[in-house]
Amino acid sequence: MPGAKGPLAGRCILIVEDEFLIAEVMEEWLSGAGAEVIGPVPSVEQALELLEKPGKALDGAVLDVNLGRGETAYPIANRLNERGVPYIFATGDVRIIDDPEHRKRVRLEKPVTRTQLLRALEMLLKTRASS
Repeated sequence: MPGAKGPLAGRCILIVEDEFLIAEVMEEWLSGAGAEVIGPVPSVEQALELLEKPGKALDGAVLDVNLGRGETAYPIANRLNERGVPYIFATGDVRIIDDPEHRKRVRLEKPVTRTQLLRALEMLLKTRASS
């Protein structure tokens, strides 16, 4: 997003969220902070398809853990790990799979506020930039 201003200006963020209203609000918050939002998408299949498309590299992602119909975002998280893309979980599910790579990720408990989401992403991206 050329000329964008805000704490996430120029950053490309994927949103995976199955609840339409939550996804819409998160997209609005991130866009308002200057991010280019990829998605939002509600399923593993759609998220993985987006990850396979050539285009701008992702800077980060926001993943809901439970995507309905028994589907979880862990396959997406695994693919992001393979690519070195940082992500956070924004979820109402307090349980995170017993995988050390997922357990060490930032987890925001729903309902998430705009301030919580933006602050978590800013910190995530700062940490990545300094690594």
